[in-house]
Amino acid sequence: MTAGGTDADPDGSGEDDKGALRTALAGLTTRGRSFLAAGIAAAVCSYVLGQADLLRVGLLLASLPLVCVVVVYRTRYRVAGSRRLSPARVPAGSEARVHLRIDNVSRLPTGLLMLQDRVPYVLGPRPRFVLDRVEPGGRREVSYRVRSDLRGRYPLGPLQLRLNDPFGMCELTRAFSAYDTLTVVPRVEPLPAVRLTGENAGYGDGRHRALALAGEDDVIPRDYRHGDDLRRVHWRSTARYGELMVRREEQPRRAHCTVLLDTRYQAHQGSGPDSGFEWAVSGAASAAVHLLERGYAVRLLTDTGSSVPGPDGGGGFTGSTHDSAETAGLMLDTLAVVDHSDGAGLAAAYDVLRGGGEGLLVAFFGDLDEEQAALAARMRRRTTAAMAFVLDGAAWARGVPGAGQHLLEDRLRRLREAGWTALPVSPGASLAQLWRQADTLGGTSGADAGPSAVGGMTGSWA
Repeated sequence: MTAGGTDADPDGSGEDDKGALRTALAGLTTRGRSFLAAGIAAAVCSYVLGQADLLRVGLLLASLPLVCVVVVYRTRYRVAGSRRLSPARVPAGSEARVHLRIDNVSRLPTGLLMLQDRVPYVLGPRPRFVLDRVEPGGRREVSYRVRSDLRGRYPLGPLQLRLNDPFGMCELTRAFSAYDTLTVVPRVEPLPAVRLTGENAGYGDGRHRALALAGEDDVIPRDYRHGDDLRRVHWRSTARYGELMVRREEQPRRAHCTVLLDTRYQAHQGSGPDSGFEWAVSGAASAAVHLLERGYAVRLLTDTGSSVPGPDGGGGFTGSTHDSAETAGLMLDTLAVVDHSDGAGLAAAYDVLRGGGEGLLVAFFGDLDEEQAALAARMRRRTTAAMAFVLDGAAWARGVPGAGQHLLEDRLRRLREAGWTALPVSPGASLAQLWRQADTLGGTSGADAGPSAVGGMTGSWA
């Protein structure tokens, strides 16, 4: 939160002195209004009864709250406030701490201050603090905790200060204009390090390496440098340019992976933190973070065809290992606010994969009808390996595992016949166990799930 003051216009509203005075009058507390009403009533009674002493009592009662209004209105000390989130991004179900700091930047001590921060109701009750007199140049620091079981981006602020007179006759609320945002991301479940399916025997040790040339007749050579192996001399280019030219070294290429999240509203039943859709979102986040940590170039794709990090450059895949942490944060921020889509099918995602869906495909599907199951099966032909986690919609809706077992098995059979490693997901399922089970079904073993363990993950289109 940016610094601000409690002077005449702390919130940038631009009100004039008359408007500020009206605001101060509107800030009369119940006690102040009672004194004012009693004073007016005493003055009227003194006129009716002809009692001068009663008039003096009435004037005293009515003038006291008005004097307090003027005192609060004329208060000219300035207070600066700041807010700090620790951390600013938290998983669902975890707590974050909000630190508030108040600085008295005026030459006058403050009176009693009531500090209040606005927070959405899903984060907990609205925090309130009472601060005693703050000396000139002094500061006070307070903190509170927030927690949410629901993903999302939640605004915190603006911060409000309430000023009171010593008699409690008038209370004036002034607010800063800035606010901060707390991002609650999906839970990320640690996944075991296993070797995934899709080993391509044609690549030797399993690493995918792309030559910096299109073929023997389309070599992109470079000048010979001292120490280059003479066996790499490209004689045809040497004859053309009249000087020694050598072939470029093979350049290693990062294994690619696409994490596909089915967000169709009709594919998921139920809502809330324990719904199947939230499990799928958390699963997509866990898979993306796990594969990024293993060195993959990962993109997040939804059924709407939108991808993260984005379609500009590399087909949406992250560029290098140095930006993996940044990419993971970007994906988690996106998943924090992802919601159901109105789409009826997976055609948009299929088009994206057809145009650049190389590598491993990890999909989290909701309910699949016959048409969408056939479309998902065709996606497998566009990749070198594919794993699918298919939610049992009926089971998630009823909370009973196996409620829609017959229909689900038919969809899984179709995916497996197309080459998917397809697994059903029932309520309460652990993604870590399913991840290990996918390794078992893939018929491979090993301890590393890095790019070197999954050969040919950037294979060509079928």
